Amino acid sequence: MSITARGFGRIALSLSLLAAAFPAQAAQSVAAPAAGPALSSEILPVPLNPLVAAAQRQCSAKTASGLGTLVLKAATGAKPTSEDFVLVNYIGYLAADGKVFDQNVTQAFSAGGVIKGFSEGLQLMSKGSVWRFCIPAALGYGANGTGPIPANADLVFQVELVDFKTQAEVEAIRAQAAKDAAAAQDAPKK
Repeated sequence: MSITARGFGRIALSLSLLAAAFPAQAAQSVAAPAAGPALSSEILPVPLNPLVAAAQRQCSAKTASGLGTLVLKAATGAKPTSEDFVLVNYIGYLAADGKVFDQNVTQAFSAGGVIKGFSEGLQLMSKGSVWRFCIPAALGYGANGTGPIPANADLVFQVELVDFKTQAEVEAIRAQAAKDAAAAQDAPKK
């Protein structure tokens, strides 16, 4: 990344506007720093990944495959199959230390297109429920690991099942969207 002279000019203008808007604070910031916590030169990791407490890395039940589960918010109704498409909010973290490695809001994907433990857990959920999955490495990434997930890592996910659709419903939605787009292109311009 390079900062041009124009970029420096914008930064200088922003700082002068800030000083004008908050003259008392600006004067204090130039003076000796206030007493507070010790200065740290530690570089924060990008992206910043929080740690999840040990109590939130445990599950109360196990399936026959070894997937741990805990219902955090119950719901009733139909459950997705591995062929369905799901819309979820989730947080993924390491069971060993609670380090968050992934999180997403309104993420859509095939319920069968993820790691085994996640897929199995999704198929236990009803729309609107929130569960915790404790996924042993054998149902996760195993000896391979991936990205920030080390080899043989047990994983934990908090998952909210926002919605799900069958493959036929998704295809119908796509066909209708294509039809609407074609009609919009053919419509006379006013």
